[in-house]
Amino acid sequence: MTEKPYIILTMKWGTLYAADYVNVLYNACSKYINHPFRFVCMTDDPSGIVEGVEIMPIPEMDLGENRFAFGGWPKISVFKKDLFGLEGRALFVDLDTVIVGDMTKMFELPGGVVLIREWRRFIDYFRKRKVNGMTSIFAFTLGEQTAIYDSFMENPDFAFENYRSEQRWVTDYATDMQFWNPKQVVSFKRDLLAPPLINRFIAPKIPDPETSIVVFHGVPRPIDVVPDNNKPWGKWSRWGRGPVKFVRDFWIENGGTDPT
Repeated sequence: MTEKPYIILTMKWGTLYAADYVNVLYNACSKYINHPFRFVCMTDDPSGIVEGVEIMPIPEMDLGENRFAFGGWPKISVFKKDLFGLEGRALFVDLDTVIVGDMTKMFELPGGVVLIREWRRFIDYFRKRKVNGMTSIFAFTLGEQTAIYDSFMENPDFAFENYRSEQRWVTDYATDMQFWNPKQVVSFKRDLLAPPLINRFIAPKIPDPETSIVVFHGVPRPIDVVPDNNKPWGKWSRWGRGPVKFVRDFWIENGGTDPT
């Protein structure tokens, strides 16, 4: 019997991320998923994307271009009842994601929506904090979390007025929300980068062998730490200099253009 393929979803809109990001992610998935899979990129510009990636349009949500500016609101559309006829377990992966280990078991974890448990900022240690999910990488079964999309489309103005980003909306409207093992999905700037000031003298840590995904949220982005030079990157609190080897290796070995 033919194995039902897993579904990898990603989105690319605007000009912030070049086609290289899609191609590198696709090639990395080919190495780190030991199961048949389909890689679907929803985009408004398919130019430069390699063969093997299935190109789909970004589902129309009539948000207006200005509402694409902050947050990943178009990602809400993957929770439609019918997403291009796709079926089965899906993993949505942001383009600024670095894959460093096996991803196969990420499709097999139970849960309505499996997300990142939002990393604590310094200020969060001094105030009551609601547990929120982050949508940099999340798993779900296609067609089974339609309330996330339907509730949004019933009143998108309410969402934009009351929610800072789409991930807060997903947190509130998902059913059976679960979180990744914190060793499996880590943050580059929270888990691997040294604290402010110390980061001037200590290089970022190498991911643990148990880690599958390194998430780059905010600054720096993966491409910032790829060039093989001695230039600084990031900002004072998330600062570094020169290439981060495991990120550079990921980028170059999976077909990314060397920005040096």
